[in-house]
Amino acid sequence: MTDLLAAYDAQLRGEAELAGAEGVRLIGPVSVGVFPGGTGFASYVDLAGLGERRIRSLVLEVRARFEALPDVRSAEWKTRGHDVAPGLEAALRDAGFVPEETESVMLGEATALAADVPVPEGVVLREVRDEVDIVAMERMQADVFGHGDGEERAQRTLARVAAGDDVVLWVAEAEGHMISAGRLEPVAGTEFAGVWGGATVPEWRGRGVYRALTAKRAQAALRRGLRYLHSDSTEFSRPILERSGMRKVTTTTPYVWTRGA
Repeated sequence: MTDLLAAYDAQLRGEAELAGAEGVRLIGPVSVGVFPGGTGFASYVDLAGLGERRIRSLVLEVRARFEALPDVRSAEWKTRGHDVAPGLEAALRDAGFVPEETESVMLGEATALAADVPVPEGVVLREVRDEVDIVAMERMQADVFGHGDGEERAQRTLARVAAGDDVVLWVAEAEGHMISAGRLEPVAGTEFAGVWGGATVPEWRGRGVYRALTAKRAQAALRRGLRYLHSDSTEFSRPILERSGMRKVTTTTPYVWTRGA
């Protein structure tokens, strides 16, 4: 597990976490940038060795950077539970960053998750990439998560596919209806791919469907020569990923600043 966490810190933090962002720059050891849609993001590999005063100063500098960019509506500073960062959470709160739900950082070897999982009779798993399927997938996920109608996310996903982005989308269907879905996101320049967006309609939960989709995504990662899978998981999805072979190695808590709040 120590090796997994070391690989995660070395490969998935700092500038790597800002792939696709615009205007990326360093403020001390903190990488900041803005994703399409006006969401700012701050990431770092390590703050060890910095004292509380310097950390507080960094937080204020990062907030000032986002405030100076009028298109930024909100910004996230992502903390991890294993970091050595004296006074960071207090500094973030004092600067107007509000903590959201703490999630588990799940990591695992793709080979350990790639074994096929049986699904109930009548359930079909398939990879999707065309407009009709992507719109249906995003609508289903939005309904499960309670996040609007999925139209905005569908347009973003379609734009990524049209641009040649190597996002891998898998769905499960039963009786012509999508009942579960998830995506795999290879991280360029690393050995990792992210397992994201897992959603299953309530009546199909606990029947192995999501685990089967995880296995399909692990197989897709292996075909791309990737070694590890990672995911930030709620307490609902964490046990499912653990049964698939992933392990909780730390926690992550996003702190979010919102303009005008």
